[in-house]
Amino acid sequence: MRLALITGEYPPLPGGVGDYTRELARALQARGHTVAVWTDRRGVGEAGSPVPVHRVVRRWDLTAWWALGRSLRAWRPEGVLLQYQAAAYGLGGAMNLWPALARRWIGDAPLVVTFHDLRVPYLFPKAGPLREWSMRFLARAADGVIVTNHEDELRLRAQGLRALWRIPIGSNIQPPPDLPDPPEARRRLGLPVDRPLVGFFGFLHPSKGFDVLLEAIARLRQEGMAIGLVHIGASVAPSDPSQRGYAAACRQRIRELGLEDAVWETGYRPPEEISLAFAAVEVCALPYRDGVSFRRGTLMAALAHGRAVVSTFPRVPIPELREGENILLIPPEDPAALARALGRVLAEPETRARLEEGARRLAEIFAWERIAAQVEEVFRALRAR
Repeated sequence: MRLALITGEYPPLPGGVGDYTRELARALQARGHTVAVWTDRRGVGEAGSPVPVHRVVRRWDLTAWWALGRSLRAWRPEGVLLQYQAAAYGLGGAMNLWPALARRWIGDAPLVVTFHDLRVPYLFPKAGPLREWSMRFLARAADGVIVTNHEDELRLRAQGLRALWRIPIGSNIQPPPDLPDPPEARRRLGLPVDRPLVGFFGFLHPSKGFDVLLEAIARLRQEGMAIGLVHIGASVAPSDPSQRGYAAACRQRIRELGLEDAVWETGYRPPEEISLAFAAVEVCALPYRDGVSFRRGTLMAALAHGRAVVSTFPRVPIPELREGENILLIPPEDPAALARALGRVLAEPETRARLEEGARRLAEIFAWERIAAQVEEVFRALRAR
């Protein structure tokens, strides 16, 4: 099939949706499909990229409809997959309406929307109920909808949506087969070797609970544990500058807690160095305020690297997560519980080894080849209709 993928962000810009689109495009291409990506003009194309990238959009407003439409009509796709996350499109609502007009450019090619989350766009001041309406319109105007997690699936099925598939995301950072041991990884990154290290991966956003983790690290240090925290990756997503205030507040809290000599930030690094940082830490702490979810690429990366993971209870049951076997779960916004869980993993090598092995087994269901095969089946089902 000729499959067109549309995304509001794409490498070299950092961002989970863009990284997901790149990995999915490569996996679909490996399955024999002809694949290309459409995005905006930020960034430049990757030299030697096997996946063609059409950077035709100036801004994600109404002008994007025609820029995408003309280019897609010339390419003649047999299927279109729109990656949707409001922040990736600048919180505007133009792309929520685009599927209603897309037929004039893509003909009878099935149009599928992947919702990376169900957060509503901003639209304009006092938009109120229009924000939720724009999301429902997008879901119903598409031929099919893909969600990445259990909670979004339940929400959309409750709204009566039927052409709906749940397909998880994979890790945007693929670990190399020859990761070094922790001391060597730390040496390469300039991290200390004289203390256990906790890892946190991803942009600083209030929903991810980095401030809660800081309080937990401070508690453990007060109890006499020499411990460090490594923030892996960039602090703020270019597509969501609203995070800057939270990032600044977290840095201020580091100073208030006296953690300046206990927290290291890698900053934005190429994938191989992100993998090195995962190899350097004993445990990953992901204390999401809204509960652990399979929509979180940060979780997928930690699992793919076989790290012991401490996170928060999910909002809806996730059968694949098994407490004490492939993850430790705590209540959200509970620094004391987080400190106890981290202390347990660091003090009990057998617990850490069990969680690491469980993480590696769980990560197998999020392999990109498997994800691409499921996406392929969605288009085959829609084309058969």
